Amino acid sequence: MQLVKLITRKRINTLAALSALLLIEAVPALAQDNSPYSRFGIGDLVPKAHVTNRGMGGITAGYADVISINSSNPASYSAFQAFIEAKSKKIQSGRAILDVGVNYDNRTIQEPGNLAKFASNNILFSYLQVGVPIKQNWGLAFGLRPVSKIGYRIISRTQLINPLPPFNIIDSAQTLYEGVGGTYKATVGTGFAIFKKEKHKQLEKLSIGVNAGYLFGNKSYSTRRVFANDTVSYYKTNYETQANYGSLNFDAGLQYMLPLNEKYSLTIGASGAWAQKLNATQDVLRQTFDYNSNGDTVQVDSVYLLANQKGKIEMPSTFTIGFVIQKRFTSVKESTWLLGVDFSKTNWSKYRYYGQADALKDQWEVKIGGQFNPVPKKNYFSNIAYRFGFFTGPDYVKADAQPFTQTGATFGMGLPVGNFSQVSRNQYTVINLAFEFSKRGKDVNVLKENMFRVSVGFSLSDLWFGKRKYE
Repeated sequence: MQLVKLITRKRINTLAALSALLLIEAVPALAQDNSPYSRFGIGDLVPKAHVTNRGMGGITAGYADVISINSSNPASYSAFQAFIEAKSKKIQSGRAILDVGVNYDNRTIQEPGNLAKFASNNILFSYLQVGVPIKQNWGLAFGLRPVSKIGYRIISRTQLINPLPPFNIIDSAQTLYEGVGGTYKATVGTGFAIFKKEKHKQLEKLSIGVNAGYLFGNKSYSTRRVFANDTVSYYKTNYETQANYGSLNFDAGLQYMLPLNEKYSLTIGASGAWAQKLNATQDVLRQTFDYNSNGDTVQVDSVYLLANQKGKIEMPSTFTIGFVIQKRFTSVKESTWLLGVDFSKTNWSKYRYYGQADALKDQWEVKIGGQFNPVPKKNYFSNIAYRFGFFTGPDYVKADAQPFTQTGATFGMGLPVGNFSQVSRNQYTVINLAFEFSKRGKDVNVLKENMFRVSVGFSLSDLWFGKRKYE
């Protein structure tokens, strides 16, 4: 693996090495993420689903809503609400949506059989999205969200042993492994119905959508080694690689909504992206250095420098298929609900960095989730949307001899703010909460990770384009 070779003298391709290094230096929790998983590929993947969907296990394929944006399947944009003037057939008003989300992650990493734990916390911007209807059953959305993040700082203290008898200790060394960076995606997309007709007093329709965006980011890896010797003075060494990358990126989706009767409907959906390449530029540095009085590194000598090396990062193909069964709102005296299932797969084994593979493998995941809305009454709690979900599947990192999975459970709520009994009013705001607990790895693996994530999203919608009348 070229990238790892550029960072260390010896290839590090197992989490065993990283976990051991991490647990040697079990410092107190910091206000930043610190995960050895982020060492691989483009980093630790960030959930791409809306906070609403995360509360339901992350289901997205068949989900569409008039007051939230499901950017994971752009076909859902056709659900944005627009009201058409009967005579001119022009848009009279439409419900525009502003979605903002943020995450708080608490991560605990532990080596099986070792009581020592490392905990870290991280607050991360989740997404900023805007959705507007263009016509009835035709919508547009644009926004920005993180795709992955890189963040780890690991210290290893080792003793060098003489390979010949008497096999005595000849030296000590301290190595600092550090990585920072992340990937972001800015998108604009549209979704519209290509077929529609009324059935069972509901709308049967087939929608398609596409997102076009710019995927960009950077990553920086460094390995700094310091030898400790009472009689011999060694130079401190630094092996560092920095890369910047970015290119246009596309994904697409479709949804088919079929009314089963006047109350129930089935929506089948699919979304995905084909394999695409990112343009990249990297700098490779080998140097000797020293620390100044402020603790910053000062170069003593540049042993090797390769600047502005052009290359490609090959991103894998991915797809998601699923369905949602939904009981729709037909009366103020009835509750509503939905239940959905997704299956997704990403071919991470096809990922390449400058033509070289990484310690990744193909990943699949099953997600199950639902939402329940009680019979709306005057009390606040009966107007809350309650969500739940579950997900499981093998992890995409292949750095352990034993396969390990990622499994989690979710719970969420949609909390209406003001005018909560009438969604039809002009302004409507919902605070969406999602609580996720996930586990990566088991006792048979070299590293276990438990993560608790709290996500908060604000969905603000208002009727735009309305024509004002003065009397």
